[in-house]
Amino acid sequence: MKGALKNIFKPFDDDLKDFDRTFKRLMRSDVKLVDQIAKYIVKHKGKQLRPALLMVSARSAGEPRPPTYITAAVVELLHTATLVHDDVVDDSELRRGFPTIHKIWKNKIAILLGDYLLAKSLIAATETGSLEIMNTVATVAKRLIKGEMLEIQKSRKLDVNEQDYFRIIADKTGSLISACCELGALTVDAEEEQRKALKNYGENLGLAFQIKDDLLDYESSKGMLGKPVIADVKGKKLTLPLIYSLNGTSDKEKRRLLKIIK
Repeated sequence: MKGALKNIFKPFDDDLKDFDRTFKRLMRSDVKLVDQIAKYIVKHKGKQLRPALLMVSARSAGEPRPPTYITAAVVELLHTATLVHDDVVDDSELRRGFPTIHKIWKNKIAILLGDYLLAKSLIAATETGSLEIMNTVATVAKRLIKGEMLEIQKSRKLDVNEQDYFRIIADKTGSLISACCELGALTVDAEEEQRKALKNYGENLGLAFQIKDDLLDYESSKGMLGKPVIADVKGKKLTLPLIYSLNGTSDKEKRRLLKIIK
């Protein structure tokens, strides 16, 4: 975690250290190849925003417990699984400034590793002993996959509108961040009203996070993002900046832009 985010989450350093120990434990495997890749992932970890949000939510509603740290590790495992699969789908070369799993170990291993991490996250959720936590995690996994499939379906025809876009990012990004905020409260037995408020906050934060990420694809640099710029256009993804551009131009110019994207 770097910069402003590190300062924001500094009061939760001890909680995040407990999460990190749990995450590393769950990433370990007795299969040498899996363990090797897991160590590579841990070495080049990202901001870990999702477990941090879970911890903040838990602290806002009560005192973190062992299931809190397990659940934080579960959501990071699930998030990591989706990133590994996303990089294969998008044929991305870099993730956080380093070569992606499939570029080092090839597609077959990357797909299997993503499947393994997904299964691991669902199994780890059972350690909490809470059916509600297990159900929430499984529901998020379904929404993540559904959002990805809808995006692929729409991208093939290049017919994404603003409503489709928000539906896609609600599933692909909003769902997991929303779940993190809700799960944090759930692990400390927060009141229903507080859980719902945190869940809604997380959903909206996830939407804002994704919109900003889509803007950075046009305005940032490869060094800042840790991945190639204009990747969304190259991948035929109609994100909000492009949707607004297409809606604000003439039919002739719109056809020309769509032809370029195709």
